[in-house]
Amino acid sequence: MRIILPILALALVAGCSSTKDLAESLDTRQNAGACPPVGSIYDASRIVEFRDGSDELYTDIRYTGEITDVRSFCRYTGDNPLTAELEVDFAFGKGAAAEANSHDFAYWVAVTRRNGKVLAKEYYTVTAKFEGGSKLDGTSARIDRITIPRADETIAGSNFEIVVGFDLTEQELEFNRAGKRFRMDAGS
Repeated sequence: MRIILPILALALVAGCSSTKDLAESLDTRQNAGACPPVGSIYDASRIVEFRDGSDELYTDIRYTGEITDVRSFCRYTGDNPLTAELEVDFAFGKGAAAEANSHDFAYWVAVTRRNGKVLAKEYYTVTAKFEGGSKLDGTSARIDRITIPRADETIAGSNFEIVVGFDLTEQELEFNRAGKRFRMDAGS
């Protein structure tokens, strides 16, 4: 009876899921190896957007963004592909030169080999909403499914990395690499 009740409860929770989905959710085998490390690329983990023609002054800032955390959950057994879910936390600022109370930021998620070779890269958009006169916002974005094929069951997730960064212009990248930084909450 102790075994039947949990299985019955899972079946009820699964609702209309197929038996294959239910069987996959009951797969309790340990991962074949470690999950890929995840994180943001330092040079692309923040963005400062200035008014066109700006001298990079604090008063010329339109918007700022920063990737504050990246988390993942992965699953793979046997010679199955590695599947991962990714959650990215963002913090945003609205500067004196901002034109609106919301702003879209482009960012990317890449799967690389540990040597840095990019295997796949996808682009996404996250929206900052500065409501009620607020100059600060934060949100999380979720990528539901990243699939990494493996040649065979001897290839562990630790052979790959999942990295995240803002889609920057050359000027924005140079600003970051020069070590310059403006944070909208610096004086608070």
